[in-house]
Amino acid sequence: MPLKTLLQRPLVNAARSSWTRAQLLRFSSPRGMSTTPGATTPSSAPRRVLRYSPWSKDFSGSLKSRILLQSAFYAVCIVTAIELVDSYLPFSSVSQSKKNVAEKALHYASPHEIRLAIDELRSALPGVNAVVTDSNALKTYGFSENSYHPASPHSVVVSFYHLHPHPFTHLAQVRPTCTADVVNIVNISRKYRIPVTAYSGATSLEGHTSGTAVLPNGEVIKTRSRARKSAAGFDTTKLFIGAEGTLGIVTEVTLRLAPVIPTKVAMAQFPDVEHAVSAVQEILNTPYGPHILMNAINSAGLVDHPYPVEDTLFFKIQGDPASIKNTSKAVQEIVSKHGSSRFEFASTDEEADDLWQNRKYALMSTLAANPGTRCWTTDVCVPVSRLPQLVFETKKDLADSGIQSTIVGHVGDGNFHALILFRDDSELQAVSDAVHRLVHRAIGLDGTCTGEHGVGVGKKEYLTAELGEGTVELMKVIKRAIDPLNLMNPGKLYPDTERSNEKHH
Repeated sequence: MPLKTLLQRPLVNAARSSWTRAQLLRFSSPRGMSTTPGATTPSSAPRRVLRYSPWSKDFSGSLKSRILLQSAFYAVCIVTAIELVDSYLPFSSVSQSKKNVAEKALHYASPHEIRLAIDELRSALPGVNAVVTDSNALKTYGFSENSYHPASPHSVVVSFYHLHPHPFTHLAQVRPTCTADVVNIVNISRKYRIPVTAYSGATSLEGHTSGTAVLPNGEVIKTRSRARKSAAGFDTTKLFIGAEGTLGIVTEVTLRLAPVIPTKVAMAQFPDVEHAVSAVQEILNTPYGPHILMNAINSAGLVDHPYPVEDTLFFKIQGDPASIKNTSKAVQEIVSKHGSSRFEFASTDEEADDLWQNRKYALMSTLAANPGTRCWTTDVCVPVSRLPQLVFETKKDLADSGIQSTIVGHVGDGNFHALILFRDDSELQAVSDAVHRLVHRAIGLDGTCTGEHGVGVGKKEYLTAELGEGTVELMKVIKRAIDPLNLMNPGKLYPDTERSNEKHH
């Protein structure tokens, strides 16, 4: 019988015990000591104490030692069993409290299961091209022109034409058009554990009063009633809007609309951005409630006549004719006091539209004026009082780094957009580092890593610095509770556990 077996089994009688001692001594006796049964050990040799398993009746240790050894053995067995269960069931309650949300999705669908799911989707959504699997279409849906993170082509695309018109919507002649269809899609994805990335309104954070959402378990909820005001419960409307598709799919929204009222558009130019922002601060305190960009707009030829290349503010003044007249006069006086070299109102509606469109030409104009370049777009937001410091320090940082950028923003609320140009991968790394510094600069000024663009993949590493560990952990708890299988837009919004600052300089 093997030694391993002997050590694990109790000895049941004296004869067997004697034979076992002999076998053990053959393996463990010191050189020169007899191992023959019945042999006498010399008196000069020290008595060898044999220690058996604590389950053996011949165990020479104390009762306390025996209990401790057995308890330790059982504890090791239990821990090992739990770890084995966790490795096969990654969504168990034991592991769920310890692992990061992104680590939950260890067992998504296999290729065979994806094929089965596609067949079920086609049955649930009959019609030609309702479910798209064309490789070119999948590549396009998994790629963004303004993202420089690794693309992730989808396995299947279900087009929502009424929610998100897309260049590939001609492929979807029959498509889901109601919440019930979305429920079918979510149920199939959950059955096969296939992640779902829904895209439509993106970061439309403003003006929503209520919505209908499909949860990861297929349940349909309404975020609130139609009353204009409500103090009942959580503001679940904002919860789902700010979750970037990680908590469910919003299928219906109720928006708060404002009537179209008379508008007047004006433009003012300043010697520098500090004077421009100080003028805005004073205008915002009244009862009426960049130069590279201008050069790019002129060079691109998208406007009827060129403008002076100076830091520029565009104003849109709305209200009744009397209030527009009074506000326009106040604005003109304030910008003149703050060094404006030019101030003009649009004289016609067509001229007003053209003037206001100038700010919307920023991206196209910047690229057209710099052939052969690509553009990294980013945004941050700070209190208006800190905007001059942010813009000044950012422009200096970009200039010192040899990086060309267009700066444009909604100065009235402190929102700041940078369109940063690069040509190759080496410049891309420099741009990435500059964006990293810009974001931390904004957070240090009591601002946010993004005012409009959203978090997604590119800015999730900054949430802990901005919101704090407690808030981020609360977000993860909500995510785990609503989406324990991590199927809704996985890998987005929630910071990873590892530190990511090491990739920036």
